[in-house]
Amino acid sequence: MAVEDKYISYRIYLVAFAIFLMAIAIAVKLTNIQWVEGDYYRKLAKERTVRNFVIPANKGNIYSADGSLLATSIPNYEIRFDAVAPKAEAFEKNVKSLSDSLALVLGKPSNFFQNELRKARANKNRYYLIARNLSYTQYFKIKGFPLFKLGAYKGGIIIEQETVREHPIGKIAERTVGYERTSHGASLDGKGIEWAFRKYLNGKDGKILKQKIAKGQWKPIRDINEVDPQDGYDVISTIDVYIQDIAHHALLKQLELYQADHGCVVVMETSTGHVKAISNLGRATDGTYFETTNYAVAESHEPGSTYKLADLMALLEDKKVDTSAVYDSNGGVVVYSGRKVRDSHEGGYGKISLARGFELSSNTVMVQAVYNSYKNEPSKFVNHLNNFGLNRPLGLSIKGEGRPYVPQPSDKHWSNISLPWMAFGYGVSITPMQTLTFYNAVANNGEMVKPQFVSEIKEWNKTIKKYDKEVLNPKVCSQETIKKLKAVLANVVKKGTGSKLYSKDFSMAGKTGTAAANYGKDGGSGKYYISSFVGYFPADQPKYSCIVVVHKPSTALNNYYGADVAGPVFKRIAQKIFTDAPSTNEIKNLDRKIQKQERNFDSYFVKSQKKGQLIPNVKGMSGMDAVPLLENLGIKVKATGVGKVKKQSLQAGQNIVRNTTILLELS
Repeated sequence: MAVEDKYISYRIYLVAFAIFLMAIAIAVKLTNIQWVEGDYYRKLAKERTVRNFVIPANKGNIYSADGSLLATSIPNYEIRFDAVAPKAEAFEKNVKSLSDSLALVLGKPSNFFQNELRKARANKNRYYLIARNLSYTQYFKIKGFPLFKLGAYKGGIIIEQETVREHPIGKIAERTVGYERTSHGASLDGKGIEWAFRKYLNGKDGKILKQKIAKGQWKPIRDINEVDPQDGYDVISTIDVYIQDIAHHALLKQLELYQADHGCVVVMETSTGHVKAISNLGRATDGTYFETTNYAVAESHEPGSTYKLADLMALLEDKKVDTSAVYDSNGGVVVYSGRKVRDSHEGGYGKISLARGFELSSNTVMVQAVYNSYKNEPSKFVNHLNNFGLNRPLGLSIKGEGRPYVPQPSDKHWSNISLPWMAFGYGVSITPMQTLTFYNAVANNGEMVKPQFVSEIKEWNKTIKKYDKEVLNPKVCSQETIKKLKAVLANVVKKGTGSKLYSKDFSMAGKTGTAAANYGKDGGSGKYYISSFVGYFPADQPKYSCIVVVHKPSTALNNYYGADVAGPVFKRIAQKIFTDAPSTNEIKNLDRKIQKQERNFDSYFVKSQKKGQLIPNVKGMSGMDAVPLLENLGIKVKATGVGKVKKQSLQAGQNIVRNTTILLELS
């Protein structure tokens, strides 16, 4: 018995000791939590109950030079249904009428929605998808439907909103307008104006502090934000929608006709360098064309005969020869280091002047002129090309500019054929935009200006930053040389390789180009052609310069020359600008009243004088008129589409609350 009592006593001591150790461990842990890890756990508790939420800033719009919307942000809505939230009585009372209403907006039968809603109710689905990608108007209608109008807790409606970037004018200039996106690994990248000017467009996100009140539900702690969001600025581009539309469709028509692989066109204002139109179209597998790559900016390739303008400029500047110098085309073939240079015209052109050789794009004449003048000092010729800016990028604001290439005599790859090959546009590489900038300098009396895609950054009507003309080279050559170059460029169209483009109604000047690409691979079987035309118009007082480049035109039509493939695009643009919308000295009286708009103004502005400012009825007005009108009243405006106002989110006659936002849906 004593032994048993002793055994029990040991067990009691052991349990007591264990409890004592546990008490010590708990005390140590509590002390550790309170004093050592206290800050960490307090921070964790706060994060789980109080959290900063981001308030996204409104992204700025991108406008064309004429005020049309090129890119804007619009709200995109998704509606879901918490089938458990409504009481049984409310659900049964409203499910039929709700289904009828959804059928009218979403285009599916009423019984479809009724069956789906009942199924979600039976399965206790708390996140059933009703519809996604809804406009503000559709969302606003659905929010007011039976059952849903009772709200989230009684009606079960769940509303999720995101902001999407839209291009109201469609695919035109899409690559240049560009985008900003999150790529793999959550890193940001983008293209075009959207990416290059994102620091102005994006604004700054705000923060609001919220406290968790239930699972998935957070309530603001105070009425004011921790950090107010700052809306992004608007970017005013140099693009002219009218010229852009002309250029886009002229290029598209020619690409389809010749079943070409891809092509580009750029129209630039001569004096300022403002890019008024830029179109880059690539062919899809189904034969349609769309904006894929910004070929005009990014694609550096052998230009062919359009490069001959640099030859002539260098020769005239050094006074090596004059345009009247005569050369023998030698039956259309000259040989250098065993390699033949041929004219496209079989048999050559006989003996002709240098000017005529340029006008007819004679390879043999231009190569002889350059080689004979610079064979003993090739660096002098190459230095001219470098000074013309043909060996370096333009430093454009949008990223992805291709690098030009001009062989240098000091390069290890320089050979005996480098100089003659450069003279007719081979062995060198240049982008269409760089070529256009060079030709534009001639049109601009020697002043080389940098191409610009954006003219201004604005906050509503206030200018934040203005982009003035940027001069890359105040004088690429002498005025005497410019005068001679303009004469031969005009003659290319009047009586040279571009004579098919000549019109007595309007003048043009420029140069054709046809380059054979991939000619040294696969025994020449992979060879294709690059057709181009670059110049300016009108020839006597240049207003615009333009380049057209078409890659891989089909040879089925037995025609792949620049004058026939690229030239008609150039002519169409010049024709549409200067004959469809001719310039005039007559000033028309545009100060006339539109009765429908006058009635709208009278109806609501008379009221506003009596009651204070009210929201006007802008339906039927053009978007360009409605936006400034509303902004002058202190209302923020978000417009989608182009044309006249079809719908407005805030009803006419309501009191104006400053800094509120109105959504305009344009036709």
